Amino acid sequence: MIPPRLAPLLDQFDFACERLSGRLAGPVMDSGDGTDTRVGPMTDEEYFWEPVSDCWSVRRRADGPGARATSLEGQGDWGRDAAAYPHPWPPPFTTLAWRLSHLTELLTLRADHTAGSRTLTRDDHPVAGDAASAVAAFDAAVGAWRKALLSVDDAALDTVGYCTYPHGSDAEEPFIDIVWWVNQEVLHHGAEIAMLRDLYRERG
Repeated sequence: MIPPRLAPLLDQFDFACERLSGRLAGPVMDSGDGTDTRVGPMTDEEYFWEPVSDCWSVRRRADGPGARATSLEGQGDWGRDAAAYPHPWPPPFTTLAWRLSHLTELLTLRADHTAGSRTLTRDDHPVAGDAASAVAAFDAAVGAWRKALLSVDDAALDTVGYCTYPHGSDAEEPFIDIVWWVNQEVLHHGAEIAMLRDLYRERG
């Protein structure tokens, strides 16, 4: 049984992810007013589109990191631009590929650190080198996080450090605050991704 306090957060997460998945893959998305809006699937060109110079993105590992990045995070032939703290200022503009990879990673790793092995790191997380794989990885990450949420009881929601994800405030926060924060990440980056899709469509 879903703890009553978790239910509205889970509903929000489900709706936000459903809208973002539709926005990425089509053929339609929920416009928010109960009607469907046609949308085409994201292409590889769009996935890697850099609307300004010196973007952070997803790159072939053999090519090395982009401007102002010092490493490529992730596993496999592709990696995501990164740098040690403190990050460059002003922050680099990040591509749709970067934002989707970041969102997928945080969902996957938090799921593991909530109800999995609690050992996965960024170095274990594969980075997608094409749009279709990235969308599939996002959908899988959504499913993993949702499954992790369904495994918790009411007491877990108040437990500080219940999620051991090492790249956030999880060790200092009750789990229900982490659930809230993950929703904000989906809403925040989902809106950015949707805007980048709009800008790409109108780039000419």
